[in-house]
Amino acid sequence: MLKRYFLNNKTRDFSTASIWIKGGSDVDSVGKKGINKILSSLLTRGCEGFNNFTLSEYIESYGAELNKEVFEDGISISIKSLNEHFSKLYPLLDLIINKPTLLEIEFQKVKKSSINFLKKDKENPFNICFENWRRIVYSNHPYAFNTNGNAKDVSKITYEDVLLEFNNFKRRDKYLISNNLEINGINIEKLEKKPLEEKSRTINHDLSSNNRFDFNNNNSNQTIIMMGNQTCSRKSSEYLMFKVLESYLSYGMSGALFKLFRENHGITYDLGVYYPIRSGNAPFLIYLSVSNKKALFAFELLSTLWKNLLFNPLTDAEIFLAKEKLKGSFLLGSQSLDEILQRKIQLISYGISPISKLDLYSKIEGISSLDILKLTKKYFPKPFLSISGNEKICLKISNMWKKNF
Repeated sequence: MLKRYFLNNKTRDFSTASIWIKGGSDVDSVGKKGINKILSSLLTRGCEGFNNFTLSEYIESYGAELNKEVFEDGISISIKSLNEHFSKLYPLLDLIINKPTLLEIEFQKVKKSSINFLKKDKENPFNICFENWRRIVYSNHPYAFNTNGNAKDVSKITYEDVLLEFNNFKRRDKYLISNNLEINGINIEKLEKKPLEEKSRTINHDLSSNNRFDFNNNNSNQTIIMMGNQTCSRKSSEYLMFKVLESYLSYGMSGALFKLFRENHGITYDLGVYYPIRSGNAPFLIYLSVSNKKALFAFELLSTLWKNLLFNPLTDAEIFLAKEKLKGSFLLGSQSLDEILQRKIQLISYGISPISKLDLYSKIEGISSLDILKLTKKYFPKPFLSISGNEKICLKISNMWKKNF
């Protein structure tokens, strides 16, 4: 079923149409992790009237863009062109979704490319550290797995498997949004406002320290540390509280992480917070990369910061600045039409009606330091830790972590 929406936006010289298909890597079946990534790539490699080359040539001849991406909760396919060419191009979305050629020769190319990508991905210790963190946090949940799958599963996926997956794909809910009236949509601003409240699902874990820690030896001079937990879904009233916390920790040079690790001590290569939008319990983690010499000291700093979040409320000045930075980030994210459309159609697929900027800011202003403290006490007392680095250093950090958490 395809549901259509229209974004009443300022007149622009270009038009974009985006389709969100509900169900991404979270619907990959056991033993076939990565199959929806392969399918999405195959969809854009030929459709009725176009083979792989003629489809690319047709799109490029109008200076247009065709993009696709697989998420944990869905698949996004979009097309963008100048207004004068849009009527010739947006019908391609229907052909790609409903009448792809799905040639076996193209499947073999896509499968080989996926395997090569996964092998290359394994060369990056940061990726390995994150995959280990995700695995121990989510166990057998779909969010535990990379949207690209794993090399073992992908190598066993057959052409017939992909054709069967396409049959499932055809039955999934699909949502189309555009800023162009030719899509024959409706104004999403007039949709019935639905409540955003949703009780967080109970997080069931074996919280013994051994099951909340993992490491891999990367034999380099770099130590990567990731610490956090799964939290709430985008529908939860706690979502904006986590956004305020994310802003406090990582937005700009005034972020707590930057001031602590770089400004005060100058010891990190890379650091930040990872908190994506998810229909289920989203991950929230702090990540940082340091030299082996500074790794133990860096973890001491991170532990102190984490305990402060658990026991000390943010000051009035800190929460005020965090809210202002968050509102600024929302304004920045509203400059790109592609980002606006992607965000709105994703939320609609989750059953969330977009709210006005005024209502959004009002909700942000209503968040207090006590709300943030209750949030951290609820989700952060037993964090999960993943490290990539020298084995001796990792084990020392593990001992420190067990004493603290």
